[in-house]
Amino acid sequence: GPDPLKKGVSVTTMPAVASPVPETASRRSRRLRLSPLERSRRRLFVPFVYPALVVYAAVMVAPTVFTLWISLNHWAGAGPMQWAGLSNYTRMFKDPVFRTSFVNTFWIVFGVGIGVFAIAFLLTMLMHDMVGRRLARAVVFFPSLVPGIAISILWGFLFNYPDGLVDTVLVKLGVEHPPAWLAQDNAFKTILVGMMWLTTGTYTVIFMAAVDRIPRELYEAAELEGAGPVARFRYVTFPLMRDIVSVCSVLWCVGALKTFEFLLTFSAQDGALPSPKLWNFAMYSYGEAFNPDGVPDYGISSACGVIVLVLTGGLAVLSRRILRKDSITY
Repeated sequence: GPDPLKKGVSVTTMPAVASPVPETASRRSRRLRLSPLERSRRRLFVPFVYPALVVYAAVMVAPTVFTLWISLNHWAGAGPMQWAGLSNYTRMFKDPVFRTSFVNTFWIVFGVGIGVFAIAFLLTMLMHDMVGRRLARAVVFFPSLVPGIAISILWGFLFNYPDGLVDTVLVKLGVEHPPAWLAQDNAFKTILVGMMWLTTGTYTVIFMAAVDRIPRELYEAAELEGAGPVARFRYVTFPLMRDIVSVCSVLWCVGALKTFEFLLTFSAQDGALPSPKLWNFAMYSYGEAFNPDGVPDYGISSACGVIVLVLTGGLAVLSRRILRKDSITY
């Protein structure tokens, strides 16, 4: 036929398309490039990690799924279950005791949490350069070493009316009528103060350990620029320990939502449950499951546990996002 080049007809050449390499072949080539040591390490993944995953699934995942299933049923702890759907959640949110427990839990998580972190930051700043700070750190951390049950019993003796240590000191100072610390109107406030005193030492020690990692040169440069203690904390200490604060906020949310033994031991009398005015989520769940005055309701108790699980995950994600920062190298 006629030559198209001689007649000025342009010819477009299509680029050659390489045939795709099967994914299995690429994986096989990567596996062949691995060193014998790396291949032996990968083979150890199964015998070392899978047993831990099996234990975790049996101890954590399976009970969580079972709790979710119980929350959708009526169950007294024995006998057959009766399907309830979301009625347990509806009844729970309509219960005034649950609403009181929600408010009390809010005060524990946020009210006590803000107080604990504020006092821990203040103590960290005060003990940063003081002489004998190791001894001071041990003294501050001591309440965290004592079991919460023992601390709650001691706290009850301290505020016992009218012969408690606190009232005795107040009377000697001239206070004729000290407040009834364990009365219904004041008991929860006393509990909040006790929880703050119990947990502040732990976070103070963690914050002091984080501050010890910050180079001294940064503080010296800040002092040369005329920065005071508050400015040094704001522009040097806190930005460089924000990752530690983020982790501590998650730990606090998890621990605060499941506070139980301090409330039970401090306010229970003669083996009975505390007044519902002092309940939080953990006490509400316990009271519904082990109700001494009626039929146990494990369905509502499990529904409250599911709410605690959702709130724990939500608060953990929220705190991590609020305190999220780029990595800092120093």
